[in-house]
Amino acid sequence: MTQFVDVGNMARWIQREGVEHLMTEMIAYLEDDFRRWESFDKIPRIASHTPFGVIELMPTSDLETYAFKYVNGHPLNPSRGFQTVTAFGMLADVDNGYPTFLAEMTLLTALRTAATSAMTAKALARPDSERMALIGAGSQAEFQALAIRSALGIEDLQVFDVDPAAMEKLRRNLEPLGFRVTLASSTSEAVAGADIITTCTADKAQNTILGSAQISPGVHINAVGGDCPGKTELDAEILRRGRVFVEYPEQTRIEGEIQQMEPDFPVVEFWQVLTGAEAGRQSAEQITIFDSVGFAIADLSALRFVRDATAGTDLQTSLDLVADPEDPKDLFSLVSSMKPVG
Repeated sequence: MTQFVDVGNMARWIQREGVEHLMTEMIAYLEDDFRRWESFDKIPRIASHTPFGVIELMPTSDLETYAFKYVNGHPLNPSRGFQTVTAFGMLADVDNGYPTFLAEMTLLTALRTAATSAMTAKALARPDSERMALIGAGSQAEFQALAIRSALGIEDLQVFDVDPAAMEKLRRNLEPLGFRVTLASSTSEAVAGADIITTCTADKAQNTILGSAQISPGVHINAVGGDCPGKTELDAEILRRGRVFVEYPEQTRIEGEIQQMEPDFPVVEFWQVLTGAEAGRQSAEQITIFDSVGFAIADLSALRFVRDATAGTDLQTSLDLVADPEDPKDLFSLVSSMKPVG
């Protein structure tokens, strides 16, 4: 039987455990899988682009587990009463190909994206970092704040969004949780004095959300919003000034901030920092940039985590997805033994 966590149970799990506790646990799973990065099959996500939006499959596997995520992005959906993004994912046993676990991933991806940012900031930001700027105040910004606090203890936030209502909503949601939130009137005001800058804007265009003159030495940047072809947030000069870390270069050069750069622009694969094969931050003055686009191995980590964390609880249900007669090679016998319908 395949175990299943649906939307309602995913939400109940997050409410029961608390977002920051789950972030801490998920970061540990992410770090484990990034350290064994070389053991996975890796390809850029498979995207089907239409005038309505994009539908993507994100597969990966090692010698034990196969995983994929289905995810869409349809910008006009809210105007039609639908969500912009939906996602689900699956784990399967490589040995026999049987699906073992299925889960919603709209909520889970929000956690995974923020946990990945926190994992990289923990490794790349200055150890004395105390203040974070958030450019973009949507729901992912709230997850980013919780994840960074779980990893680094940062509670001072400086926020800017072109939508004042979004900033006010973020403040209403985060201040009761102990954050000190300053709403800025511009990006320059938001990033002034910040040690970590997180950009997570929604506009699918090659924008310059941050210019090079706004970036001080020693800053760590989590560039989250540039996650598809034709969408960027950073002035290219920022990338030239800093040390750029990526998940999987073959995908990031298509979708990330570095799509602006020449094909041989130097980057560091983040897994190499965790294994010690490459240095992370090399000085207190260095600018570090994590060019985050989201990769399938992180989804596998998230699925493994929720599977393990909810095993044996009322949050998992069983699905009969695989025909499994006594002789699995003789499916015809199974079908022919069934009574006709009608």
